[in-house]
Formats: sequence, structure tokens, C-alpha cells
Amino acid sequence: MEDLMPQSRKPRAIRTRFPSMRIDDQPIAAINTTPLIDLMLVLIIMFIVTLPMRENKVPLDLPTNPTPPAVPPPVHRLDLDAAGQARLDGVAISDSALRARLAAIAADPAHPTLHFSPDGATRHERVDQVLADIRIAGITSLGLVDAARFEAAIAG
Repeated sequence: MEDLMPQSRKPRAIRTRFPSMRIDDQPIAAINTTPLIDLMLVLIIMFIVTLPMRENKVPLDLPTNPTPPAVPPPVHRLDLDAAGQARLDGVAISDSALRARLAAIAADPAHPTLHFSPDGATRHERVDQVLADIRIAGITSLGLVDAARFEAAIAG
């Protein structure tokens, strides 16, 4: 039975986390900042999530009851045939007379609309020339019409 009795041993050294630290050394006076940083990051994320979303608004003064115009603006139709001949409201017109009529249309206080309908076989240079004349005249309300006829002529 004496074999089972513990023998007196030498006290063993206490293992510490820091191998350089001995039992008789002073405690470390530094603050562990890792939990503080973790807490700060969690708080930042919470503030970001809970802040309301910013709304970008543009202040507009919209009319409450828009009234439609009593009389619709007049509509003029400008056609170009395959040869490049211009027709304004169904009447053949020369280039110089066309420029004068376009300037008169732009000066009209009723603000008329111009519908432009080139033939699909018309040369692009001629279409570009007429569009430049329209822009120079100062017409602001322009519509390109008969696009289906134009596309059919191109695909044809």
C-alpha cells in the first residue's frame, strides 16, 4: 500500500500563457483593445443599418389641374419623294421657297408641328440637307412619320 501513496514531489512550475512571464513578475498594465474595436465595429454597422435611406428629391412646381390646349397646333407635312423633290402640305416646292416657308412656320405664334416623311429611296444626303434646313429655320416641333414605308423601301 505504500506504493500507492503519493511520494512527495518537488513543486512543479506553473505554466502561463506568456512564457516570459514568471509568477513573481508584475501584471501587464496594457489594455486589451481587441474587444473595444469589435464593439466599435458592431455599433457602426448598427448605426448604418438603422439610419433612414436618403431620398434625392428635385423640387418641381407641377400644375394641379393641367388644362389641355383649346385648339391643337396646326400640322404641316413635308414629304420627300425618291428623286428628292420636296412637297410641303402636298404642294411641290423649291429649296429656296422651302427655306422661306420653314422660317415662316417657325415664326408662327401657334407653334405648329412639322411632320417629315422622306421616301425610303431618297438619298441620305438629300434627307440630311432638308433636316439641316429645318434646324436652321428654328423649328422645334418635328415628327418623323411613315417610318414603316421607309423601312419597307430599305428592306425591299
